[in-house]
Amino acid sequence: MRAVLVVNPQATATSQGGRDVLAHALASQVKLEVVETEHRGHAMTVARAAARGELGDVGLVVAHGGDGTVNEVVNGLMDGRPVDDSATGGSGGGSTESAGRPSADGALRPVGAQAADRAVPMLGVVPGGSANVFARALGLPRDPVEATHRLLHAVETGARRRVGLGNADGRWFTFNAGLGWDADVVAGVDAKRGKRTSPSLYARTAVSAYLRPPRGRPALSVEIPGDEAVDTRTVFVSNTDPWSYLGPRPVHLNTECSFDTGLGLFALRRMGLATVLRHLNQALHRGKHRGKNLVRRDDLSFVCVSSEKPVHFQVDGDLVGRRTRVEFRSVPQALTVAV
Repeated sequence: MRAVLVVNPQATATSQGGRDVLAHALASQVKLEVVETEHRGHAMTVARAAARGELGDVGLVVAHGGDGTVNEVVNGLMDGRPVDDSATGGSGGGSTESAGRPSADGALRPVGAQAADRAVPMLGVVPGGSANVFARALGLPRDPVEATHRLLHAVETGARRRVGLGNADGRWFTFNAGLGWDADVVAGVDAKRGKRTSPSLYARTAVSAYLRPPRGRPALSVEIPGDEAVDTRTVFVSNTDPWSYLGPRPVHLNTECSFDTGLGLFALRRMGLATVLRHLNQALHRGKHRGKNLVRRDDLSFVCVSSEKPVHFQVDGDLVGRRTRVEFRSVPQALTVAV
């Protein structure tokens, strides 16, 4: 098998020695090409080239870095893959045809004229960031050495899993996306790029963004097919649970959400301190979220969020920009992951 190892040398938990061990171990089982990213978007470019066959017959692309690196690799692999518009018509998984058809080796054969004969390479993940939400949600070890052994075993035995993904206006996400407060936090941390990310940095930024919202707190209209639109102030969309981690502690918003279901929606109509503290406590203790200001749904195929004013928009903890409207779709069994 030909494989590409995409490494983010700036990721929190990566080191030159660790990268060399990973590359050497992988090279013992596959024909390996190693690429170290040099700028934002580089990992996406490499993964896109691998998926298009520009790097040879690549069957595996391994992301070694944080969730941002994984997201870029996923977006590169899925570039040009169609999203089924029929998802707007109901809830739940939807049609696998929107993502592709499984081939004999477990990879996906994408549907569409441009990519009908091309298989999507399998994804491998070796955590190297601070949160590593996607890897942890898959049950992969947080330690890069242990994760490397797990990946080698998966390559040798063919252990793999098909996972659903979320798509937000053409941007794929693996675990979460959002507009409002959480995206303001991501924007605040992004503005401090160069500082070492940590739970304390996110916590400080979250408090600051709550007390002084950088874009104000405009109404976010949430539309679900078959329901009346609801005005909210912050919106979280999950592709799995936990939604994220605060250090070692998982943050649970939609506990029924997983890579095998549709999307989870968690939104608050009001952002009063009592409301926020109540749901934060429930999120950290995996309690069932209750409250008059809560809008929560599970297993959604489609949800649309709009605002009269541009608000921050994030996917997988990466700031995308500002938007006045975002359509979220669930794409089941979209990608094969080595586990």
